[in-house]
Amino acid sequence: MSPKNDNMNPYTFKQNVALTIRGLKYLENLPKPIIIPKTLVAIVNAIAPIVNIYFSAMILDELAGGRTQSRLVSLVVFAIGVNLTIMLVKSMVTRWDMYCSSYRFHSVLNFFSDKAMSMDFIDMEDPKIRQEYYKILQYHTGTAHGFSSMIFAYNIIITGLMQVMISAGIAIYLFTIRVPESSHLQWLNLPISRFVFIFILASSTFLAPYISTRGGNIFAKAADANARGNRIYTSYVTNMIEGESKVKDIHIYNQECLINEGLTEYSYFDVWQPLFNYASKYNALGSMVTHLANGLLYLFVALHAYAGSFGVGSIVLYVGAIIQFSNGMSTVLRNIGWLYNNNIYLGKIFDYLDIPNKMHQGLLSVERDKDCKNYEIAFCNVSFKYPNSKIYALKNINLKFTPGYRMAIVGQNGSGKTTLIKLLCRLYDPTDGIITLNGVDIKKYDYYEYMAIFSVVFQDFGLLPLTLGQNIATAISYDDTRVMHALDLVGFKSRLEEMPEGLETYLYKSFEEEGVEISGGEAQKIAMARALYKNSPFVILDEPTAALDPLAEADMYVRFNEIVEGKTATYISHRLSSCRFCDDIIVLHEGCITQQGSHDDLIQDLNGKYHELWQAQAQYYNKKAV
Repeated sequence: MSPKNDNMNPYTFKQNVALTIRGLKYLENLPKPIIIPKTLVAIVNAIAPIVNIYFSAMILDELAGGRTQSRLVSLVVFAIGVNLTIMLVKSMVTRWDMYCSSYRFHSVLNFFSDKAMSMDFIDMEDPKIRQEYYKILQYHTGTAHGFSSMIFAYNIIITGLMQVMISAGIAIYLFTIRVPESSHLQWLNLPISRFVFIFILASSTFLAPYISTRGGNIFAKAADANARGNRIYTSYVTNMIEGESKVKDIHIYNQECLINEGLTEYSYFDVWQPLFNYASKYNALGSMVTHLANGLLYLFVALHAYAGSFGVGSIVLYVGAIIQFSNGMSTVLRNIGWLYNNNIYLGKIFDYLDIPNKMHQGLLSVERDKDCKNYEIAFCNVSFKYPNSKIYALKNINLKFTPGYRMAIVGQNGSGKTTLIKLLCRLYDPTDGIITLNGVDIKKYDYYEYMAIFSVVFQDFGLLPLTLGQNIATAISYDDTRVMHALDLVGFKSRLEEMPEGLETYLYKSFEEEGVEISGGEAQKIAMARALYKNSPFVILDEPTAALDPLAEADMYVRFNEIVEGKTATYISHRLSSCRFCDDIIVLHEGCITQQGSHDDLIQDLNGKYHELWQAQAQYYNKKAV
């Protein structure tokens, strides 16, 4: 159930109710309750003014009547006691509400991030889904549409409902009171007179919130424009100027002008000013309707009092009750309208949260082999194409990963090397064919147990702004000895000795001002140490050293190959010299395996793709060329 038009609520009444109820259930499942404390606060807020109105009326009646001192003192003392009790209860529930609400903002963000982390990887890569993810983040943090708006409206609706329930009896009783027959205002007893004033009350009660809802809808329509503006400002003001490399480019190429021109593409003033002008007309009209109706109702009560229907104190009681009833009902209807407008964006949030996981989650356990010698993976007629693409990225791949072997997968950029590795690690599932582990379809294995047998260093690997030790162990707690051993193996020992807090040194300055900035080469070593620490039977290097020159990359691969002795290792590169030491070399071209064999065998095929690539790259490693 997705809106067809961003500016219109396409849902039926039943769907709108279902969306709101589902949103409330989500919020109530947060670590700290949200709905219960807000309901209690709303109830107390609704009771307090009615209590004051009631005691004020009683005191005024006594002052205008018997003026009994003991009764006046009792009323005042009792009013003070009740108010103190209400304020004490209000303070307690408000504090509880604030405590619970302090978790709300980031807890709601966890809804979105947890979904992003749990969805199929291929969906995480989908640009459309990522765009929707960024949009709902902007709704939450920018215009507060979605869960935040729903909480705000819910709180006010409950307060309004309590006001209506408490004041309804008093307000209705007013219209049953008759003017004394001796009064010249007996026409107030006519049914038509009562009907006119009830109609005025009802009209203002329903018309004012309808007008306000129209005004609120204008701001709801601007949410997408505001989200886009936030992305522009974030991109230019934050992303364009953070990091040393970006700052250097800005100065060298005088990009300040480019940034300023980019910022003028979107103006908050241009978007919001017309909306404020337009919405203020609705708000002014709604206020005019409310105040006009209240004035006429004041007149109705005043005429009854003048005719002798009730005393001075009752004027306060009835006027207060009518205003509480009218305001309460208007508040309820106005915020139901707000929920109606907000459901456009709440629906988008649930569309994102409801994206299904299509990858089959198996139940078979992957038995851990400490010697790493009994894992054999085979591709059987495997083909793959990306969603919404008609072109196969890989076609009819038949390949076997033999335990303990060194395999290289080479080919030009775009030949399908990384796609093959993602299939191997089950980040993707094949479009056609199957992949087996020891003869069993990998879909039948527990997803996370299967992924645990791989240690991969991708070309675009990422490190977190946490401590060095946590980055390598990918855990809060870790084995210091194992971490230091992994760092020593990749040649990071001397750099570690320079770090002020050792393994507890934070990388980068995102979380800690004392964090250490590391070079690209140092980051590569840390990523490799992370792969070694995991100690998985399959080790894969997917061009993480592409920034190095060909000879340096080849040396790095050979050194890493010695480190992972005994494991099944796969090396990905478009540079052929890096993988000459491997037992088997797979040549990929346009998604197909065109050749397979050792370096010595492949180089002899003068008409093969491997020989063609080797000759094209020979200038970079002619000292080692065959």
